[in-house]
Amino acid sequence: MRVSEARCHYDVVVIGGGMVGASFAIELVRQLEKQASAPRSILVIESITPGDTDNQPSFDARSTALSFGSREIYESMGLWASIRETAAAIHGIQVSDQGHFGSTSISREQQGTEALGYVVENRRLGTVLQAAMDDHQALHFLAPGKVEKITPVATGMELELQYVDTTQSVTAALVVLADGGRSPICEQLGIQRKREPYCQHAIISNVAFQFPHNNIAYERFTEQGPLAILPLPDYEQLHRGSLVWTVAEGKQEELLNCDEQEFLQRLNVQFGHRLGRIEKVGQRFSYPLILTEAQEQIRPGLVLLGNVAHTLHPVAGQGLNLALRDSHTLAGLAAQAIQQHKNPGAMETLQAYLERQQADQQRVILFTDQMVNLFSTGKWSKVMARKAGLLGLELLPGLRKEFARQAMGL
Repeated sequence: MRVSEARCHYDVVVIGGGMVGASFAIELVRQLEKQASAPRSILVIESITPGDTDNQPSFDARSTALSFGSREIYESMGLWASIRETAAAIHGIQVSDQGHFGSTSISREQQGTEALGYVVENRRLGTVLQAAMDDHQALHFLAPGKVEKITPVATGMELELQYVDTTQSVTAALVVLADGGRSPICEQLGIQRKREPYCQHAIISNVAFQFPHNNIAYERFTEQGPLAILPLPDYEQLHRGSLVWTVAEGKQEELLNCDEQEFLQRLNVQFGHRLGRIEKVGQRFSYPLILTEAQEQIRPGLVLLGNVAHTLHPVAGQGLNLALRDSHTLAGLAAQAIQQHKNPGAMETLQAYLERQQADQQRVILFTDQMVNLFSTGKWSKVMARKAGLLGLELLPGLRKEFARQAMGL
């Protein structure tokens, strides 16, 4: 529920009420509610006041790709039915290499699932998560609020909060830091993050095709980097898709600033005409692509979750899905500790979390990084390697299934 002031102490404080922080808090409180005798007090602090919850669609609505594994997590939380109402299912994925022989496709029929994944508008997902937080009395949501300082203490962490005109000290057994890749708290605590720039920028926009997309997602590899278009629900009879176009550093400004017709001409050359012409493009955004990994994900009373722990290249759409699996594991272990009247911020609990998730994290980071390095170059040796890789995916069902399971978050 929304609160105008915080208590003096909580079992768990979540800093950041975005998709990752909210999902973790909701799952934790749901697990605790299964045990009526379990003590529970959770606070989510968000620096931005939730805006208008009007979820009417618009052409330019930003979106997120959820894997089939993420759907299963949201189903276990009782949220998927609400999310599914406005999601576009991915029935197939087509992967190709511009200007070179070699392609592959993956279908839901091959995998025996309803869908390979789903594309959800961020506004709708945010509305569902906010409503779920509002529904729980044991989950306090404070916004706008800011953590000015965080200090380790014997029982966990002490936080200095600033909200409206009030400053307050709050203690917590466990602080979950989920405030994004530019977390000022990380810097304050001296947590170092390894940064590896890809020298690329992602151009983000929504586009409209001449023909229906039939729920197919496209991954097109070019010499500058991957170009992905994910299916979105139609809007005003326009066949929409969500574009993520990776370009070399220095090229993003001309693509952001050129007029719509020139942008569409360049995009059609890169993507081809699988769905006829791309006829419309919405508002364009750009951000630099950098692989970041926190050198420490846990300390006594503290755990990093989401982009603050690891920020990935969007080539395979794995960032949020990995964070949701991390969140799912952490919520289970924290709930178990609280139910047993133990400290959820004890290193025993946090080390168990890291041991369970570290292999998954490293596998996804390596998978994503290798795809970028292999498919963002015109060097002949790598061209031949990716031709062989795509051909192998097409000809070897076992290899294709393993690739699909990775993409589906399974």
